[in-house]
Amino acid sequence: MFKNILLGVDGSAHALKAARLAGNMARTVKANLRVVAAFDPVPSYLGDSSLEEAIAARVQAAEAILKEALEAVGEMPAPVATEILEGPAAEAILSAAQTHGSDLIIVGSRGRGQLATLLLGSQSNKIIQHAHCPVLVVR
Repeated sequence: MFKNILLGVDGSAHALKAARLAGNMARTVKANLRVVAAFDPVPSYLGDSSLEEAIAARVQAAEAILKEALEAVGEMPAPVATEILEGPAAEAILSAAQTHGSDLIIVGSRGRGQLATLLLGSQSNKIIQHAHCPVLVVR
């Protein structure tokens, strides 16, 4: 059935629910699991020193999100791959899914996004619209 599951996380409550479900599903079907967190690009007009500090802060925040998601995933029989990507979340997740041959993408229904996420999160909606494989959106 599914051999390569990609989980997109952003630290939201819905993403943590998605992480628990992804871990259970990957264990059940004996699939590989990859967890991806993305951060928005840092504007270049900040200057070199500020740019480096801003990127470091965003990477550190993404690492904390991945750690929390891995705790929610739980023990896995095989190592879980993780990835931190720069760019809009939907585009980063779609690119990672394509690159790694994912056959299922799991995301939370609403993230930590802005007002545009009132109905179905704008990022999860973009993923549904453009994914090459099935998408499971968790509430």
